[in-house]
Amino acid sequence: MAESACRGFTSGGGNAGPTAGKGAAGAAPARARTAQDSAPKRQPARESAARTYARALPVVPVRARGLTIEGADGRRYLDCVSGAGTLALGHNHPVVLEAIRKVLDSGAPLQVMDLTTPVEDAFVTELLHTLPPGLADHARVRFCGPSGTDPVATAVGLVRAATGRHRVITFTGTHHRAVTAEACAGPGDACDTRRAPLPYPQDRHCPFGVGGDRGAELAAHWAESVLDDRRSADQPPAGMLLEPVHGEGGVLPAPDAWMRRMRRITAERAVLLIADETETGVGRTGAFWAVEHSGVRPDVLVLSKAIGGSLPLAAVVHRDDLHTGEPGAGTFRGNQLALAAGAATLAHVREHRLAEHAAVLGSRMLTRLRGLAEEFRCVGDVRGRGLMLGVELVAPDGTREAPAHGTDTGPAPGTAAEVAAAVQRECLRRGLIVDLAGPSGNVVRLLPPLIVTEEQTSAVLDRLADAVAAVDRSHGAPHAPPHGARAAR
Repeated sequence: MAESACRGFTSGGGNAGPTAGKGAAGAAPARARTAQDSAPKRQPARESAARTYARALPVVPVRARGLTIEGADGRRYLDCVSGAGTLALGHNHPVVLEAIRKVLDSGAPLQVMDLTTPVEDAFVTELLHTLPPGLADHARVRFCGPSGTDPVATAVGLVRAATGRHRVITFTGTHHRAVTAEACAGPGDACDTRRAPLPYPQDRHCPFGVGGDRGAELAAHWAESVLDDRRSADQPPAGMLLEPVHGEGGVLPAPDAWMRRMRRITAERAVLLIADETETGVGRTGAFWAVEHSGVRPDVLVLSKAIGGSLPLAAVVHRDDLHTGEPGAGTFRGNQLALAAGAATLAHVREHRLAEHAAVLGSRMLTRLRGLAEEFRCVGDVRGRGLMLGVELVAPDGTREAPAHGTDTGPAPGTAAEVAAAVQRECLRRGLIVDLAGPSGNVVRLLPPLIVTEEQTSAVLDRLADAVAAVDRSHGAPHAPPHGARAAR
């Protein structure tokens, strides 16, 4: 492990081992370690199998700082999951901890729904300061429940109330598609086939079989035709919900030209554009907000994850002329500790230009990851933007599908999902924690915190390359002709 990746733990944060002292002072830590070591064995019998991370990543974290997690077994891991992108500044960043301590020590209330407080005011001020040009000057902020689904539901309700219309258009592969499709189904329109998700532009799995600019153009034509279809409705949709980068869908960045086309066709038809920046916001893609890459100004911005500075927080930002005055939803909207941590995170990312840092390091990582695709047959594609990167794994034969999500049996042998799961296990053996995404769970996703150093990214890529090589050998896939990719490492 790179030396810098292991630094930052306070005194006593070294490898866990037998307690040296005797008596009560030594017995308590020993009992604590025993309980920690037994936790993974108890979990399957006590908690729902929906805890997918616990099944794939059998780590019991006891300390963390920056990119590094220390497990109860004393091992240290480089964390490239970052709480599914919630940790913009990594684990326990000093500015976040100081903001939380300040609120705790002040005696201020910790939970007041969304009453105005100095902490809330500071967060809203900082959030407005970071918004894309053109939106900040005419924006309202609405807090809601803290999960990623809550602001999506809030945004859908907002555009319906503002337009008086009902349907909301979504895209294939979006993380919130199932929830939103259910929310978009109204009385009498359960069989309206126009609610089917629209094709999202991508290269490797282009629904039109062409990819590239032509594939994106065809996807745009399809979206335009659906917006203009009036066969079973007198009105256009209320809104269109899209992600600038599909994270859970397999790390698929939308082409900038396609994003601008979506903005144009929705504006021409008075359809409100909702940009879901749950995963892409706060510098993740190399811009503070991913819509800035294309210059698109959405009508509604869905925010969660990183805006809470590691604590649960979500909000919807929208044009002020869409304001309906309806109260927010969710008991835990605007939690004071999350607001404080979020304001500190937003300010730190802005002041230290961490979005630009993510763009530079992400570009370097993407270049090296593409070398894996040249060297190993099990790597089908590499893509991403900023520090939101995906490596798609492919099966030796590619003929068998993975089982439905939620099964306990794991991916079927011979599938791309099995190859990806094997890479994830090999990464963990090497002290690297990675996530899996994509419709079949066959995309290794890298979400390092924005404070990651170049030295740390080298350590991450070294371990990932070794893991891919091990899986490639074990699955018997013949190597592609060498192109100097290994030398480039």
